[in-house]
This record gives sequence, structure tokens and C-alpha cells, in this order.
Amino acid sequence: MNDRAFVPDDFVVPLSLATPQFRLEPLGPQHNAADHAAWTSSIEHIRATPGFPDGKWPPLDGMTLEANLADLKRHANDFARRRGFTYTVLDAAGDEVIGCVYIYPSGRDDHDADVSSWVRADRAELDVPLYEAVTAWLSTQWPFGRLDYDPR
Repeated sequence: MNDRAFVPDDFVVPLSLATPQFRLEPLGPQHNAADHAAWTSSIEHIRATPGFPDGKWPPLDGMTLEANLADLKRHANDFARRRGFTYTVLDAAGDEVIGCVYIYPSGRDDHDADVSSWVRADRAELDVPLYEAVTAWLSTQWPFGRLDYDPR
């Protein structure tokens, strides 16, 4: 990553995105059990999702709740420090974790942000609507010109 700030100091980072099908809120330790249950139930589905081509995440053998909690704390710290923004995707009622969205600085000079997202296998029909909503949101409400977000 280069030395430029990921987002300008005066940019107010959105704390939510709501659609009739789902809503996003910053991922944090409070989501640990539900997040862990969501991705561990869908490992092969997530690995087959565009944007997860390296075959390293999620781990085939899963991880402990404690390790997942450490990962969520890292994402929350990145969010607080404005180094990257990870959102949990909740169902429209806000009761269930159904996915995740990651927004991090691009390692490439020709993009501003690398974006990836996944939904649980039992909510696969929301992958395209999530992609479309996040793409529109990032293009209109965020200070990014070029996104690297694998199309659906």
C-alpha cells in the first residue's frame, strides 16, 4: 500500500447501509458467535464466491471462536483507525448474520479500494443484490474512484 490515507480525514465513514433485503453495520466482537456460525456453515460456498480466489479463506478446517474473535477485533481496530472497513451483513430485521463486506486499500496503483463480499450458502440469492448495493454505495457515498470488486 502507498502512503496516502485510505479515506480523507474529513470523510464521515458510513455506519450502515440498509436495503429491503439486508443491512450492513460495522463488524465487531459482538458479532462473534453469529459471524462464526455464518461462515463456518458456508465454507465451500464462500470459496466459490468471486473475490476469494486464493483458496486460503475461509480455512477448510474452520477456526475456534477465540481465533474468530481475534479476527473480528482486528477488523474493528482497522475500522476505528480508518485503515479498512469491514461490515457484517444482517438480514433485514437485523437478527441474523448472513454475510460480510470487506473494504481495504488496494495494493494496486490503478484502484482505490479492494472490495470483497460473501453471503451464507442458504442466502446465495442475495449475492448479486449485495454486490449491486455495495457497488452503488461505494461509488456514490464514498471517496473512491476505482474499485476492485469482482462482478457477480
